[in-house]
Amino acid sequence: MNDYDIDPGVPEAIERFKLPESLGFGLVNAPVMFEAEWRDGRWERGRLKPYGRIELWPGARALHYGELVFEGLKAYRVGQPRPNLFRPDANCRRLQRSASRLSMPQVPEALFFQGISSVAHACSAIMPTQSGRSLYLRPFLFGTESGYMLRNSRTFCFMVIANPVESYASGSMQVVIERTEVRAAVGGVGEAKASANYAASLRASNAAVEQGRTVALWLDGNEHRYLQELSGMNLFAVLDGELHTPELDGAILPGITRDSLLVLARSLGYPVHERRIALDEVLEGIDSGRCGELFACGTAAIVAPIAMLAEREGREYKLRHTDVVAKQLRESLLAIQERRAPDPFGWTRELAPD
Repeated sequence: MNDYDIDPGVPEAIERFKLPESLGFGLVNAPVMFEAEWRDGRWERGRLKPYGRIELWPGARALHYGELVFEGLKAYRVGQPRPNLFRPDANCRRLQRSASRLSMPQVPEALFFQGISSVAHACSAIMPTQSGRSLYLRPFLFGTESGYMLRNSRTFCFMVIANPVESYASGSMQVVIERTEVRAAVGGVGEAKASANYAASLRASNAAVEQGRTVALWLDGNEHRYLQELSGMNLFAVLDGELHTPELDGAILPGITRDSLLVLARSLGYPVHERRIALDEVLEGIDSGRCGELFACGTAAIVAPIAMLAEREGREYKLRHTDVVAKQLRESLLAIQERRAPDPFGWTRELAPD
């Protein structure tokens, strides 16, 4: 027996849903969603319901003070009778850390898994089954109390929505170095998966797109010398055949794909380094050939190769190689995620019968 309520309209919503041939990323909404409310200091019983609009007071603090944190993870059903999740426990812990940074109530592990599992179970029959496709799950927590006093809400809502997706791929990326603006600084909320971080990145990324590039590369907020991340992905460099990534400094989001690649790369024999990486070292390495490859990683794209770095005024630094190490890591990780290869790390979790 479920320990959450199921709206009577859920079966009909699922029956009506037809999986389109083209999915994109985040463009197709799954027909159900999960929600649970926090009030009077406790979580109320959750509810699975048809996907639809939500009611929110115009003065809700989520709208005015950015009181919103979220996660992103995928459920896979490639050649398997039941869906499986990839490292959902890590997403749960990160959501809890993000909520703590914004002084929001913790989503207990039981509630987190109830939300993502109920949506994944309900969508199992309509989940994509081809390799490279999955059900993207978006759990999020936001403040719902109306008012302008600068304090936390006393009421919150935890929701899980989902989207059938295909691999988020834009080919090899052209990345613009952002030397003026700052995405996040040590002591801020850069290491939390908070909506404000993404809003802060949009102007620079939009400017990159207007130049015909893909996205912006952020530097540290203090000296503007050291690599941090792209607007929505962590960054790796292959230097002298070894893997390097910026160390977590309190301003960089601790990506779950990033962490997985560190473990996977070591198992494949690559020396791996987490450290401060100066931009000048990478640019000089591209010119000399010492930096053979750059790539980014995240839940959506898994691993995305970078073809060049570019200055805003136009100077380009083109990589001699693209998608060599990146391709090996991407294919190896995806095979584990889809359970087409052994999982020696215990990262995948099959959903138990509902």
